[in-house]
Amino acid sequence: MHIEINGARLFFDTVGSKLEPRGEVMVEKPSLLVLHGGPGFDHALMRPYFDRFADSHQVIYLDHRGNGRSTGKRETWSLDQWGDDIHDFCQALGVEKPAVYGLSFGGMVAMAYAARHPEGPSKLVLASTAGRMDLPATYDAMERLGGAEARRIAEVFWTDPKAETAAEYMATCMPLYSPTQNFQAQQAVKRAIMNMAVMFHFIRVEQGRMDLLPGLSAVHCPTLILAGGIDPITPVTCSRAILAALPKGVAELVVFEAAGHGVHRDEPERAEAVLRGFLEEPAQT
Repeated sequence: MHIEINGARLFFDTVGSKLEPRGEVMVEKPSLLVLHGGPGFDHALMRPYFDRFADSHQVIYLDHRGNGRSTGKRETWSLDQWGDDIHDFCQALGVEKPAVYGLSFGGMVAMAYAARHPEGPSKLVLASTAGRMDLPATYDAMERLGGAEARRIAEVFWTDPKAETAAEYMATCMPLYSPTQNFQAQQAVKRAIMNMAVMFHFIRVEQGRMDLLPGLSAVHCPTLILAGGIDPITPVTCSRAILAALPKGVAELVVFEAAGHGVHRDEPERAEAVLRGFLEEPAQT
């Protein structure tokens, strides 16, 4: 399905109904908006894992503008616009107070959304993400996991992203994101739609000036931060910085010590249990 939002045609899909018949009444389920990583990928990365939450929520997937099946002009590829898209998407479809799960780049979009529209989400889950990148820590982690060659390739890619350096990075460094060989995750990458232009633009333009941490002082909804203890691309230091930037008492950080980037890939059962526990807690009104 598509919807026109802020000059872009955004693709979205849902799993599960919003209204569920229970005896003589129709019960409304809360919404869980799942924001994919990248940038340059699509929501296929998040499926089918998050489909399981359709038993308690209507799960909504969205391809960010310029990603996957969504359109959007290059000059609008910014975190401010991506964050505003979430707000306006929810307004257009009548999605009220969604719980928002953002993975990696999707977590950055979720932070932009919540900071710019703090009345929007009922809950936030910020998974394997960063408000401000810590590339020196990333390079150290790549060397620790893959040796000097992995560090060299990472430094070249993050300094000069283009087709040649991206191919080398994806072959050598991306396998280091996760310590497990998750077959489902591997299939998701193969079926994903990739727009490398969005990725290169983000690294060259947005990433260098990205500092989402100050805006987090406006966030007041319950927030769960999930981090992998051996994540090389958004190290635990990034999650701790997010926790410190949020108002006191709003957030909880859960570190999966043996997991990499995307804790649901390396520890799917524990990740599900932690997320279900958080989603089941009453939301603030």
